Amino acid sequence: MAVFNGAFPILEGSIENAREFAKAVSGARNAEFKAMQNRAGTTRETWSLQETPAGAFMLVWFEGDIDRAFADLATANDDFTVWFRDQVEGVTGLDMSEPTEGGPELLLDWTA
Repeated sequence: MAVFNGAFPILEGSIENAREFAKAVSGARNAEFKAMQNRAGTTRETWSLQETPAGAFMLVWFEGDIDRAFADLATANDDFTVWFRDQVEGVTGLDMSEPTEGGPELLLDWTA
C-alpha cells in the first residue's frame, strides 16, 4: 500500500469554503465519500489546514492505491465525484479532471 502526501493551495478568501467542504464530506455526504474511497482503494485519508506567510494550504495525506484514486477522481461521472471535483477546484483552483504529471517528491519515509 502506498501513501500520498500533498499540499494544495487554498485560494484567497476560500478558507471557510475549505472548512465547509470538509464538514460536508465528514457529515451529510459521508456515505458518498466512503463509497468513492472504497471504489478508489483508499484506506485512510486526512486533511489539515495550514496557514503560512505564503498563504493557506490544505495538506492531504492518504494511503491506498494512489494511481487508482487519482484516476477515479479525474474520470468518474457520478454526482458525488463531480461535486467533489467542483469543490476541490473552488477551494484550490485545481482541476482534478486534468491531473498534472508527477506530484510531490518524497524526500524521507522513515519507519521505526
